Amino acid sequence: MRIELATAPGTPDRPNEDWASVVLPAAGRGGALVVLDGVTPPKGDDGCVHGVPWFTSRLGGALIELSGSRPDIPLAGVLSTAIRRTADAHRDTCDLSHVRTPQATVVMARWGGPSEDVEHLVLSDSTLLLESPDGRVRAVLDDRIDRLPRESLRTHASADALRNAEGGFFTAAADPAVAVRAVTGTTPRAEVRAVAALTDGASRWVDMFAEGTWADCLALLRKEGPQGLVDRVRALEASAAEARTEVIRWKLHDDAAVVFAEL
Repeated sequence: MRIELATAPGTPDRPNEDWASVVLPAAGRGGALVVLDGVTPPKGDDGCVHGVPWFTSRLGGALIELSGSRPDIPLAGVLSTAIRRTADAHRDTCDLSHVRTPQATVVMARWGGPSEDVEHLVLSDSTLLLESPDGRVRAVLDDRIDRLPRESLRTHASADALRNAEGGFFTAAADPAVAVRAVTGTTPRAEVRAVAALTDGASRWVDMFAEGTWADCLALLRKEGPQGLVDRVRALEASAAEARTEVIRWKLHDDAAVVFAEL
């Protein structure tokens, strides 16, 4: 088994709000991965005294522990329990009803459990790639935010109205019930050769810069590893900024995290 991960902040003067980890349980074969992309609030306005990096670390830690220690709980149940546990950790000090309370996108995969299937969960705009033994690559996406009119997301106020709301998009924040909104599924273990999880700061190589397909992206990860993909994205961002192109959306550099696992 080969497992590699990399993560990098968008800019060196801000903390990295992405989080990534892998667990390989001591009892039995199998494993799990978790990748989170923390949502940056405007000017720290989120009603929380801790901040997004604290939140992603707490939520990620709970997710990876539960993924490894409780194979009997489906991933949606793992997410629900982890959100509740994280919310309880700052319920007495922070305003969890704030629309921008710390939150994150979520990608999870787990393999080698009792069912022998590869389980997956995706919530919001990070990406999971599943490669079959014959080289075909399937991207598992929660595309709700991409289906919204771009103008509805141009301001913080308009985006807030769609955040964790019917007809909008969903992230892991303080409400455990959001777990049922995640895209989940299972694939027979024999049909998965490799998995990869990417936050949108890394998936830009495909969905912003159009440097290749998802299959090309996974081939790049196999050849150059996650850090190679992140380095390529940073080079593309720099070139786009120098050329003053319109391809960059939202911000020039974004936090990036990638996990690649050959099973």
